[in-house]
Amino acid sequence: MAQFYSPKRRVTTRQSLQILTVTVSDLDPFGQGVARHNGKAVFVAGVLPGEQAEIQLTEDKRQFAKGKLKRLLTRSPQRVEPRCPHFGVCGGCQQQHADEALQQQSKAAALVRMIARETGVTPPQEPVIAGPQYGYRRRARLGLAWQPKLQRLAMGFRQAASSELVPVSHCPVLRPELEQLLAPLRDCLSGLQAVRRLGHAELVLADNGPVLVLRHLDALKEEDRQALLAFAQQKSVTIYLAPDSDRLEKLCGETPYYQVDGLRLDFSPRDFIQVNDAVNQQMVAQALEWLEVQPNDRVLDLFCGMGNFTLPLARRAAAAVGIEGVATLVANGQYNAHKNMLNNASFFHENLEEDVARQPWAAQGFDKVMLDPARAGAAGVMSHIVKLAPGRVVYVSCNPTTLARDSKVLLDAGYRLARVRMLDMFPHTGHLESMALFINDTAPEVAA
Repeated sequence: MAQFYSPKRRVTTRQSLQILTVTVSDLDPFGQGVARHNGKAVFVAGVLPGEQAEIQLTEDKRQFAKGKLKRLLTRSPQRVEPRCPHFGVCGGCQQQHADEALQQQSKAAALVRMIARETGVTPPQEPVIAGPQYGYRRRARLGLAWQPKLQRLAMGFRQAASSELVPVSHCPVLRPELEQLLAPLRDCLSGLQAVRRLGHAELVLADNGPVLVLRHLDALKEEDRQALLAFAQQKSVTIYLAPDSDRLEKLCGETPYYQVDGLRLDFSPRDFIQVNDAVNQQMVAQALEWLEVQPNDRVLDLFCGMGNFTLPLARRAAAAVGIEGVATLVANGQYNAHKNMLNNASFFHENLEEDVARQPWAAQGFDKVMLDPARAGAAGVMSHIVKLAPGRVVYVSCNPTTLARDSKVLLDAGYRLARVRMLDMFPHTGHLESMALFINDTAPEVAA
């Protein structure tokens, strides 16, 4: 999501050596403590609300400053011991030192503040949609780098604000089925003849087992293929080989799939799927409830991916139409609709940042609209949604800034912001996901 401060710049030697004692009063969505000094906000990673700390000023701008923790003087009762041995070095998590309640409270408060500031509407408080705080990630991309001096393969995640790898053998936010593969996978890859020419490894947990995608820069010799097959058999892993960014070769195993709303969705391991399955299940259920889909409804699903919402909607509506800009996701959506015998679901491959009025789906009428755009939001389609005049709109967002911006279009058109809920899709990180319900009270209700 968007930062609340400007990009870094160098500060003077005097500023960089300045030591301050501050008391943190708030936690921003990225896990940074927020203190005040000389009337200015000071952001300090690693310090929680209520804690006093000695910090070194590292940036001093007109509207804000940043500091580095030197010494913690008091401890908050909401401070907890991070489970990950790499916390503070690995760039993946920023908030493992804060308990679950504080993380969710700070993100939910930031969401409400931003929407209220941008729209003038203060949404009512809603419970956070959450799942397990650890063991939730079903996808991970691991960097691979041969270290000539040490004569070994490093496998891990990037450091914060760096391209350097942090070698990992444990990652408690990964699903256990993936975490337990980390050490054996590194051992397997270390033994390959192609060990010096590997790019990265992706792990995905499908409902029918773990999947490995191995990016290799040179063609693999038969001995390496056999070694990977042995690893796959021993660990019950499906393996895909990726000789480049466009091609995938299945070495062994079954087509991966996941289930949502009682439906089975097959996918390619490079397809986008929600990382947090527990939250995704609740999110889809909440969207279905908010939309109040009736048997005669025609429902539009914008930025639909491979049909995570479209297909559950099709089970309840007269017709569900999904629009997506990635051709492979559209093809998978069509395949899964056919496989689940949902003949009332259709998909269009269209760029929603272009003139949507010229696109074939735009001539159709719809009673309800669902949208789940990327971080840039949905500026290109908001005016057309208003023209459709649906009775209800559910907007799932991964960026509260663009959610607030797009909300104003609906509010100016007479819609009411009825509900907003935060989705704790990525615990311990600065990602803030949410969903909002807009109701057009003047739209005619469709009879059940």
